Amino acid sequence: MRRSGFTLIELLVVIAITAMLIGLLVPILRAAKQQTRAVACGSNIRQLALALTVYDQGNGTFPHGFDDSTHGTTQPLGGYPGRAARDLQGWWWFHFLAGTLGENFDKGSVIWCPSRSVKDPYILCGNYGVNRSICRDASGITGSEFVGTPLSLNQIRSPAKTLLITDSGYSLVSWRGASDASGPYFDNPRREGVFYVPGLRINNQRLLERTISPGCERDAVDGRHPSKTVNVVFADSHLARLKADDLFVEDTGGSYSNRSPLWLPK
Repeated sequence: MRRSGFTLIELLVVIAITAMLIGLLVPILRAAKQQTRAVACGSNIRQLALALTVYDQGNGTFPHGFDDSTHGTTQPLGGYPGRAARDLQGWWWFHFLAGTLGENFDKGSVIWCPSRSVKDPYILCGNYGVNRSICRDASGITGSEFVGTPLSLNQIRSPAKTLLITDSGYSLVSWRGASDASGPYFDNPRREGVFYVPGLRINNQRLLERTISPGCERDAVDGRHPSKTVNVVFADSHLARLKADDLFVEDTGGSYSNRSPLWLPK
């Protein structure tokens, strides 16, 4: 009489094949998930750039990156972002876009990077940073290089080559966050440790020097998107996925070489 069912060896073979297939599929699914998040991030950042452009068309300049003067006495919709003990209280560039972004701003989804691994729950950290050389600060944050009237699009000679907004460790970013220049990476010492471009190779050194804030290490060193890439939108509103190191500003004999022009409008 023939017995039905599987032998122990047959079961072990099936289990082994199943385990092998799972082992092959998990990395593929993980990579697909990362790619999906990166695409969603690119969509977010492009919406923000388009809203910045609409603001420029309606007001003659891009908004301030940070403003605690004109709007400092009035809280923005939803209250001041960040931690009062670590972040300055005022209006940030994304507050000026609320009317353009509408429901997307109210939900907050468009200003949160879906690939962020930063532990800080506040919107200022681990999302998107606007270029302070364009959206200059009104006051409050020291450093004359980035204080003054924001630029307008028609003042930027090479908008297709000038960075407007990118994946960032903080809501404001500049060439200093992409260089190994000495001094603070962010002029407000309470948040200088989160001023970086995710995945940039020099962030490993910053981690050793303890200039990366606790909870931001993975985002800073490992990056957010596949192959340590970042989503970047230029002043003409076109989106690009670049290697984080493509944003690096090199030391050329004591001065820092700005690329193509990327960070500094020319």
